[in-house]
Formats: sequence, structure tokens, C-alpha cells
Amino acid sequence: MPRILIIDDDDAMRSVLRRSLERAGHKAIEASNGRMGLKALQQQKVELVVTDIIMPEVEGLELIQGLQRTHPELPIIAISGGGRLEPEGYLKLAEAFGAAKVLRKPFGTEEFLAAIASVLARDLPTS
Repeated sequence: MPRILIIDDDDAMRSVLRRSLERAGHKAIEASNGRMGLKALQQQKVELVVTDIIMPEVEGLELIQGLQRTHPELPIIAISGGGRLEPEGYLKLAEAFGAAKVLRKPFGTEEFLAAIASVLARDLPTS
């Protein structure tokens, strides 16, 4: 059962994503910002990180860059509904910084779970 870390400062969004993942058979771990996400990664191994871009403390683009240095094998899905820029601007930067996949909020459960499956399938070791 893959463990997936969800990092988003929106409590309702984190809850919806966690429940979707758990119904699909994944174990979900939650963090309310990038700093808490980094702390969670020190405490347990995960197979995938889903992170929002615009957050307090450590924001998503900074988090992605840091994870590329410290955990280059860890796939990341970036999600964003925008901020000062249109969401596409942030998401393009997230891809440039190393996110395996990006999703624009709002997105549906099926789209989210398809992205999760796609990224996890890409990163499965081949025998």
C-alpha cells in the first residue's frame, strides 16, 4: 500500500484528497504546510508527495526544489488554484523544478486518482 504525503494549507482540500486516496487503497499522510511536510518526511518514508504551491511557511515551489536535492527519487505532484499568477504559471514552474505531474484546482477525484496511478506506475521498479 503506497504511502502518499499530502501537503496543503487548506484543511478541507487535504481531507478530501486523503479520503479519496484511502478509498483507493493508499495510505495518506497530511501536512498543513511545506515545513510540516518536510518534518513528516523525516519521520516516515513515502512513495509520493502531493503538494500545493501557494502556502505559508515553506511554499510549494521551494519545497519541490528542496526535495529534488534531498530526495531526487521521490515523485511529486504539484497542485494549484493560482495566486498572484494564473495557476498555469505556477504549475509550469513546478514542472520545470521537477514535479512529475501537475493539476490545476479544481480537479475531480477521477483526475486526481489517475494522476496518482500514472506517477506511481512510472516509478515502480522493474524486475
